[in-house]
Amino acid sequence: MAGPSLSLPAPAAQEPEYGHDALVVCDNLVRIYQTESVEVQALQGLDLLVHEGEMVAIVGASGSGKSTLLQVLAGVDAPTAGRARVAGHDLLALTRSERVHYRRNVVGFVRQQTARNLVPYLTAGEVVDLPMSIAGRSRAERRQRTAQLLEAVGVAHCADRRPSEMSGGEQQRVAICVALANEPRVLLADEPTGELDSETAQEVFTALRTANRDLGATIVIVTHDAAVSGQVARTVAIRDGRTSSEVLRSHDDLAAGAHALGEEYAVMDRAGRVQVPREFREALALTRRVRLALEDDHVEIRSAGESR
Repeated sequence: MAGPSLSLPAPAAQEPEYGHDALVVCDNLVRIYQTESVEVQALQGLDLLVHEGEMVAIVGASGSGKSTLLQVLAGVDAPTAGRARVAGHDLLALTRSERVHYRRNVVGFVRQQTARNLVPYLTAGEVVDLPMSIAGRSRAERRQRTAQLLEAVGVAHCADRRPSEMSGGEQQRVAICVALANEPRVLLADEPTGELDSETAQEVFTALRTANRDLGATIVIVTHDAAVSGQVARTVAIRDGRTSSEVLRSHDDLAAGAHALGEEYAVMDRAGRVQVPREFREALALTRRVRLALEDDHVEIRSAGESR
């Protein structure tokens, strides 16, 4: 007579991979530059998630690592360590040909310097057509897409003009069209309003918002411009190569049309690290060692010399 059948216990349920549902995933991302005997750690274990359809502003002081982050996401710089994935593409493992395809079709890039975004001897229509021509799209399809993009961002009147015949704001809006030509999943913009006056900068931001809302692009903007960062639902601050805080704004705040303050949160990375702002550390004389105390609904941080 056969005895009772034995069965192995069911394996423990695994937690989903970090960022499994995000379009852009940076997990403990490191980028180190080596110049002769000097080593610069531009990114020092940065974590960031951007979901499809978001429009996110990245802010930080000069040297904080925000532009390096954008260069990594654009496929220009290769990460040193950690994990970076955009639309399913592992940026640490791309071959040369895969990187070319990635930069042509998965991401679009808009630089701060208007002159670097366009070709001086091509008209707006021709320069928007160029990346689609390289990608092998039909002439009819290219013509339709070019007209659609120029109309969407309000520069259809520039179709037959060269850069020297356009204002700086018009050039940047055409540059957005170029970046969107091959329908990338993510549009990256590095200080796109940095060389423009406030009124023109607002026109360029409106074009970016159109690209996000009407054309379906997920957008990541590096900016120093408070007028730009205050008009997106999420602003991420980078300090010393790591994400340090986020400001979240409600749709109601943004719909009001004014610069929305939002609510600021400190960011805790996957190792449990939180960056305490310098003014907090100086005010409470927090140095290398601090005391932590777990209360019912919060955690206290005290100076090592302070007793409860």
